[in-house]
Amino acid sequence: MIPGDAERLIADVVAAHGGETLWRSLAAIEAVLSVDGFLFTAKRIKPLRRQRVSASTTEARFTFFDWPLPGQRGEWIGEEEVRIVTGDGTPIARREQPRSAFRGLRRELWWDNLDFLFFAGYATWNYLTTPFVFLRPGFRFEVLPSAADGITRVRAVFPDDVPSHCREQVFHFAPGGELLRLDYTAEVVGGWARAAHLCVDYRDFDGLRAPATRRVRPLFHFADPLPFPTLVAIDVHELRPVKKAG
Repeated sequence: MIPGDAERLIADVVAAHGGETLWRSLAAIEAVLSVDGFLFTAKRIKPLRRQRVSASTTEARFTFFDWPLPGQRGEWIGEEEVRIVTGDGTPIARREQPRSAFRGLRRELWWDNLDFLFFAGYATWNYLTTPFVFLRPGFRFEVLPSAADGITRVRAVFPDDVPSHCREQVFHFAPGGELLRLDYTAEVVGGWARAAHLCVDYRDFDGLRAPATRRVRPLFHFADPLPFPTLVAIDVHELRPVKKAG
């Protein structure tokens, strides 16, 4: 159940990003991204340069095309599975229940391709589908006291069937409804991994409005994120809403 003030706010935020009618007409969002940052360097993961991806709008599913090698695909399928397949869909590598598997000393030191596929899959699916993911049933919202003039903060509690960094996150919205920042703990990295995810350079992509530049910085126990290091950097070069067939 959504309190009245939160319900109105979420409706305004969705409208500011393109609107519910447009969103419900889509099957997917395709994008071309570059991704790097201290987290991936620390885990021995190579940066992504102009990587083509697709986020489903109807289910928790995300695809990396021509990754990790040309002609292959990396597929994140919710909490059930991650897999790398050939062009015809033949599995090369797979891991079931990847969140449960994401533990142990090895992952403190380095990630393999399936580790990265799980983390980057669920995280980027969240980023590209927010705030429309709030239209799914089961979310709970609380409008928090404003931290700055004109900035509205909302605590969102995610339902169990929406994979994310953690169940409870705080979203910061500009007066016009644009998402400025989201705060979360990346629990698969560690309970200490609190971060502020900053969103700037809003653009119109065929009716969808979204930030083209995203930077993730350490948050720890302060109200403001630390200026460095940049844990994750995401640059959106292209973004295209894909309509449902028919």
